[in-house]
Amino acid sequence: MRLIVDENIPFSQAFFGAAAELVYLSGNAITPAAVKDADGLLVRSVTPVNQQLLEGSQVKFVGTATIGVDHIDQAWLKSAGIAFASAPGCNADSVVDYVIASLLWLAAEQGYCLQDKVVAVIGVGQVGGRLAARLHHYGCQVVLNDPPRAAAGEAGHLGLPFLGLTDTLQAADIVCLHTPLTRDGVYPSQHLIGAKELALLKGKVLLNAGRGGVVDQQALKNQLSSSNHRSSAPLLLLDVFEGEPFLDSALIKHCLLATPHIAGYSLEGKSRGTAMLYQAWCQHLGLVPSVCLDTLFPAVPVASLVLDASCDVEEGCRRAAHLCYQPLNDHWRLLQALKTNNVTDNVYQQLRKNYPIRREFSSLNVKAATPQQASALKALGFTVD
Repeated sequence: MRLIVDENIPFSQAFFGAAAELVYLSGNAITPAAVKDADGLLVRSVTPVNQQLLEGSQVKFVGTATIGVDHIDQAWLKSAGIAFASAPGCNADSVVDYVIASLLWLAAEQGYCLQDKVVAVIGVGQVGGRLAARLHHYGCQVVLNDPPRAAAGEAGHLGLPFLGLTDTLQAADIVCLHTPLTRDGVYPSQHLIGAKELALLKGKVLLNAGRGGVVDQQALKNQLSSSNHRSSAPLLLLDVFEGEPFLDSALIKHCLLATPHIAGYSLEGKSRGTAMLYQAWCQHLGLVPSVCLDTLFPAVPVASLVLDASCDVEEGCRRAAHLCYQPLNDHWRLLQALKTNNVTDNVYQQLRKNYPIRREFSSLNVKAATPQQASALKALGFTVD
């Protein structure tokens, strides 16, 4: 069998190599000509998979090693008899780590305690649900918005009710977006945060680590270009942008933190995604899986941190978070790359392709000196001794 594989999917040789010929391409180099004679296709979020790409090919299996599936035309795949698999939840913990590390960095930068802030989570799915739980147990006041779940009859999450969007935005100091990108249906999320919603976020924090199109980027730029934008616009922490892989350099200049869609790029998250596609591929072919993720990537702590009793609880959590992941490093890398390369889609692709190894919070074993430290660290997802 012949599989076309996005070159940024890790461990693909270990999982698929014994049973298939693997052809590696960058996500934007996966073209109709490239897939014409392939039996299967494994992608990430930068490759649109649709009739235009696959019609006339012999592809019978498509897998995306991502949570989001807005780049996949699932209806057409089904009509064409092509099996499809995604990786829901594979990198959810990685994205939550990214958000928490970013918020702890911002709290130190702005001189406040994260536990004193009201954090809104919009989209309470694989990522949003885990983020809400960690922040709630950490001690933050959390407010939630998820109209599809509310319409399905769910009263809330973690004992917290689902609020309407306006009430959620008004109540929050920090707004975290984690909805999928949908354009149709009763509750489309495309441009969910438009001019009216942005007006409610004056001076608040807007963190988007979901999908860029959930924010009306032009409305945001209009707001930022107004004469008094410093006081009327939100503080921006953005991992995703409309029009990826192209990046808006002008918008990035206004961000306190900007990264090239790498929130889910932990080693654990990416390897889980590959393992989930391998399981689905074996099921599609009627094969017995012969490779196990645990043997390739044991789930044991690989680093340690010792705190002393004089360390403030939030400072201890910040040290632990930034030992695993310091978001400012990715921000600096992006800004430096944009200075030396005017082709922003190249910047996006190269930063993702050459992303350094990053481990999740659970890989760090922290020896706490006080019960308060231990409780907070456990709440945020660290392994605590």
